[in-house]
Amino acid sequence: MQTSVTFGTAVLAYLAALAALTVLDGLWLGWVAKSFYATEMGALMNESPRIVPAALFYLLYPAALTLLLLWHGTPASIGQAVLQAAVLGFMAYGTYDATNLAVLKGFSVRVALVDVVWGTFATAMAGWALAATAAARSAP
Repeated sequence: MQTSVTFGTAVLAYLAALAALTVLDGLWLGWVAKSFYATEMGALMNESPRIVPAALFYLLYPAALTLLLLWHGTPASIGQAVLQAAVLGFMAYGTYDATNLAVLKGFSVRVALVDVVWGTFATAMAGWALAATAAARSAP
């Protein structure tokens, strides 16, 4: 059953999604898949990330996820929220990677596929953190 969400609950849910996404992406990009991206993307990569665009993404993407998942109140179930988040991740990362495949020389299908799978998973986990936080705060 969906219940309304207070502003405080929405903020905490956003922070949970933000934390999940930044921790997961930090591990993925900084450790697990760092050499994969360096090898596959080569000259397309900057030597170090640009902080402002990265910060904008990590602040705004979980905000959009929060808005979409909590728009009508707490999700009917955490599973529903995870599924909805996964769809958002698939579409967002899919759009990004399809655009890169269309316009960038040297952007490989392999990178696109790995990135879409990763983005779908990471967004689903951020959705789980968000929904679990909202559900815990909304419980009687």
